Amino acid sequence: MKALGWLRLPLALCFAFLYLPIAVLVVMSFNGGRSAFSMGGVSLRWYAELAGDSELLRSVVNSLLVATGATVIAVVLGTTLAVGLSRYTRSAALDAYAMAPAIMPDLVLAIGLLAFYSLVAMTLGLMSVMLAHAVFGMAFVVAVVRARMAQVDPSLEEASRDLGAGALTTFVRITLPSIAPAVVAGALLTFTLSLDEFVIAFFTNGPTTPTLPISIYSMVRFGVTPEINALATVLLLISFTVVIAAARTTRPTEVLDD
Repeated sequence: MKALGWLRLPLALCFAFLYLPIAVLVVMSFNGGRSAFSMGGVSLRWYAELAGDSELLRSVVNSLLVATGATVIAVVLGTTLAVGLSRYTRSAALDAYAMAPAIMPDLVLAIGLLAFYSLVAMTLGLMSVMLAHAVFGMAFVVAVVRARMAQVDPSLEEASRDLGAGALTTFVRITLPSIAPAVVAGALLTFTLSLDEFVIAFFTNGPTTPTLPISIYSMVRFGVTPEINALATVLLLISFTVVIAAARTTRPTEVLDD
C-alpha cells in the first residue's frame, strides 16, 4: 500500500463508485418501512415477505435451473471447442465464429434464436432459454480456456501420447488439470451472466415459466419495494460464496503451476 502514494485517493474513489450503490442496496434491504429509498427503521420484514412469496421464489428456482443447465452445456462444449481450436486447427474464421455470440448484441441473438425455435417448432420454456444462454455462455468459456491453453506447454501432452496414453487419457490427466482454473472461471462467468440475463430470456421464454429478471421487471413497473432489495442481497451473498469457493478450489492448481 505504501507504493501507491498519491494513487490512494483515486483508488478509493473508484472503489466507492463501484461498491457504494451495492452497500446502499444491502442497507435498504433491512428497511422497516415500505419505501425502497428512505429508511423507516431496521427490520427483517422484507426477508420474511420474500420467503413467503411463492411466485418470486418459483422464478428464482427457474433462473437457477436455467443457469445451471446452461453452464454445464457451455462448459462441456466450450472447453472441447477451445482445446480443438488451440491444438488441432489454426483457423481465424473458426475463432471468429466461436467468439461471435459473445460480442453480438443481445437483441440480434434473441431474435435469431426465436426465429430458429419457430422454424424447428420448439416449444418455448425453460429448455429453450437454457439452450439460448448456453450459446453465448459457450463463447465466454472458449475465450477464457483458449487464453489458458496458450500457457500450457504442448510438449507435456506429446510426452503423454509418446508414453502410450490415448487422446482421452491425455486430456483427462494432463490437459484438463492444467486448464482447470480457466474452466471454473468460464463456468462462473456463464452462470452469473445467465442468472441476470433479461433480453434473450424475454424473447425465448414461455409465458408460464418466468425467470427472475423477468419477474423483477414485472414488479418494478409498479414501483421498487424493499423486497427487491432483500432479494438482491440474497443473490449477492450467494455470488460471493460461489466466487470464494471457486477461488479456494482453484488455488492448489495455481500453486502447482507456479
